[in-house]
Amino acid sequence: MADETPVSCSKCSAVWQKCGVTNCWSGDPETAPPKPGNCPSEAYTDIIHSSFNEYKGDSEDARLARVAARVEGLCYQKVEGSDAVNARWTRVEDTIAFARLMGWKKIGIATCIGLLDETERLVAILKAQGLEPQSVCCKAGSIDKKELGLAESDKVRPGTFEPACNPIAQAEICNRLGCEMNIVVGLCIGHDMLFSKYSKAPVTTLVVKDRVTGHNPAAALYGQNFYYKRLQKQPVLPDEK
Repeated sequence: MADETPVSCSKCSAVWQKCGVTNCWSGDPETAPPKPGNCPSEAYTDIIHSSFNEYKGDSEDARLARVAARVEGLCYQKVEGSDAVNARWTRVEDTIAFARLMGWKKIGIATCIGLLDETERLVAILKAQGLEPQSVCCKAGSIDKKELGLAESDKVRPGTFEPACNPIAQAEICNRLGCEMNIVVGLCIGHDMLFSKYSKAPVTTLVVKDRVTGHNPAAALYGQNFYYKRLQKQPVLPDEK
């Protein structure tokens, strides 16, 4: 039977804002704030420790975890004589550093057709860094959405030819090319899931699609007291247009 003990790490936001530390992130575990209710480290201790053991061996997962931790440290610059640290790398730089430390060279890019310009800029950067980018567009093959069994009213522009996204094809093409790491650039929600599911190589997301905020979905979180207060007041109804 599944363990249904709920978890709510987001509640530690208040502790963080008040103290600058939490139970799981502090300068000294002995003086850290107490664990909050619904803390996963209390309810799921077995999972936490068994999972961490996976990082201690010589497996690919262990290597990924260690390199990820190294990149996390490298993307900050220490300030001499202070406990402050300054962020110095963008996510693009993080991605390049990660690929290099993993020894990967052939990088697949699953791009949305609406972000081809951004993808071409990324391709130029990756090439300049000595990597071998391979970009595959979501609309490759140009097959009409009606082949999915959708109604014309489900299209963005009903009554016109509108190609469906094909994230499985994007993943399989990257697989056949032997890509060692794949980057998602703006795939639709759901399509990104399918791409990740079928990709043989590890997948990271560089750009998350958000048509309203210029691909910055966090904007809806920051605007909760004003612009996006509707998210707490009005239901999101996918069956209405």
